[in-house]
Amino acid sequence: MPSSLASHVVLFPFMAQGHTLPLLDLSKALSLQQIKVSIVTTPSNAKSIAENIANYPNINLVEISFPIVDGLPKGCENTSQLPSMEFYGPFLHATKQLQRPFEQALKTMIKSKTPPLCVISDFFLGWTLASCQALGVPRLVFHGMGVLSMAIGKSAWVHAPQQKSMSMFEPIDLPDMKLPFTLTRADLPGELIDSPNQDDPESQFLREAMEAEAKSWGVIVNSFQELEKSHIPSFESFYKNEAKAWCLGPLFLHDRMKGLEKCTNQKDSSMLTPWLNKQVAPDSVMYVSFGTQADVSDAQLDEVASGLEESGTPFIWVVRSKTWSLPSGMEEKLKGRGLIVKEWVDQRQILSHRAIGGFLSHCGWNSVLESVSAGVPILAWPMLGDQFLNARFITDGLGAALSVKRIRNTDSNEVLVSREAICEGVKELMGGQKGKSARERAEALGRVAGRAVQRGGSSHDTLNKLIDQLRAR
Repeated sequence: MPSSLASHVVLFPFMAQGHTLPLLDLSKALSLQQIKVSIVTTPSNAKSIAENIANYPNINLVEISFPIVDGLPKGCENTSQLPSMEFYGPFLHATKQLQRPFEQALKTMIKSKTPPLCVISDFFLGWTLASCQALGVPRLVFHGMGVLSMAIGKSAWVHAPQQKSMSMFEPIDLPDMKLPFTLTRADLPGELIDSPNQDDPESQFLREAMEAEAKSWGVIVNSFQELEKSHIPSFESFYKNEAKAWCLGPLFLHDRMKGLEKCTNQKDSSMLTPWLNKQVAPDSVMYVSFGTQADVSDAQLDEVASGLEESGTPFIWVVRSKTWSLPSGMEEKLKGRGLIVKEWVDQRQILSHRAIGGFLSHCGWNSVLESVSAGVPILAWPMLGDQFLNARFITDGLGAALSVKRIRNTDSNEVLVSREAICEGVKELMGGQKGKSARERAEALGRVAGRAVQRGGSSHDTLNKLIDQLRAR
């Protein structure tokens, strides 16, 4: 048996919250296996990461400087700091300039007493593959997505030319894939519909990242076999050299099952937990959050407020907008029944509270996994990227969610949802027969998710196999 901390793994997250958090969860899962973990990041991101891993002595930070580039405001080292998504392309390209300092840091780690077994880097940091190959360290790629949505995305990208002439709502047949729902172009992320044959810088960046991904040693997936086992072979077929997909999720549950999960935000805990404790009936409160990236208009937020008020359901609603405030007269109507929060909350802690009975969600993969793990059904309102595929999967594939009725504006591509649709969806999820079935299914999936990370579970065993294979190299 190797001695304590005889092994070392390097993680390099992409600088966006939804990408970083699951890799921090992976770092904790590895540290519980007595593995040294080094997280490569930039100074601005290091502070929040350091707070997250403060109680884990096996995890350390390796800081490299973020470049100053034309077209990107100084000090923007995370997508959450971008003034608008117009800066997203320049931000992606700026990360390429991290290659040289990353190589220097990796060389230093290779010369240490515990050289790295591997580097696990985000999909968007595809250039790390060349560095790893030059220095003889295996690179594993990490996505913040599930197996099915990634497999669909890759297949749709490959077959995009044949789909160009199809209407948005015509069924798509993807070769070698058995889907649990009927797929249309409307379900695909915009970049898959528009980008494959374009020569713009962002499309080129994605192409390069995909080429590097296909040649990587393996791929880490934040999912568990019981959820997506039937789709793993078609997903792995897009990789070369017989690379494997290692399903290790739900990553945050490894730590929670060890009883080490702590609320790091005492303000959040002191405000929300007593309020939830006062809600006597279990499964009676709706949690509402649309993630960190979606830009929801103030007019749409007005509709959400009215829909929640008309539903008569108690709720906690996390609002990211800096400009929106409750419509006149609404505050009095919601007094004591609705809690609107404008700062960071511990979503996992909220979802695990017995009072929470539903989640009105954008269906980012992290949120889907957290909701499933807590046994909470979802009212699905996807807004961008892979969220449309996640929503179809959790709703039509797994039966643990209902869809909110939405209208897509073909001119602006904005998804519009009326107060009536929100009210109707909340009422059905929280008290209707379809909602009851979705809750039963979500609770069953939650039990399976918990078992997956326990000793002898699929994700626990897969993590051990991965470590063994890397050590055997």
